[in-house]
Amino acid sequence: MFALTYTGWSWDSDLQIIQADVLLEIDGEVIIDEPLCVDVGLPALLLSTKSDVEPNRWSAPDLWQRIPFFCCGCGDPECRAYSFRVKHLENGMLELTELEEREQGPSKEIGTYLVSADSYKAQVVAIARTYLDFVEGLDYLPYFADTVKVIRELLAAEQ
Repeated sequence: MFALTYTGWSWDSDLQIIQADVLLEIDGEVIIDEPLCVDVGLPALLLSTKSDVEPNRWSAPDLWQRIPFFCCGCGDPECRAYSFRVKHLENGMLELTELEEREQGPSKEIGTYLVSADSYKAQVVAIARTYLDFVEGLDYLPYFADTVKVIRELLAAEQ
């Protein structure tokens, strides 16, 4: 069982980031349960519904495909992040591997989980749509300037 929920959405106008209470539960194990910045990693999370992804916390903002999905509440992935590698398997499943990234050297695998690709995609797409509704009308200038554009394009490609 895979459950990813974002509740309590908020916008920090000073930091220009979107935050939410993130709960990630897989097979009854709570992996994440805390307020985090969600807009910095949301484009990569949405991309992961159709492509394999490999995070790099130290990537430049324009390499959004490599940004971890869940970043510190301050919005800086270098500060703290939950990093996941996503591999699409042939049997309609995804392999999610939680990583402890190291700037120098290989990442350490913390845990690997198999989840339904359909369930994963449905939940992530719903979060992306909620994000677009939430930011509508805000005077919002995200860390990666094309965040909203990329999310719209990825959602359009899903249809």
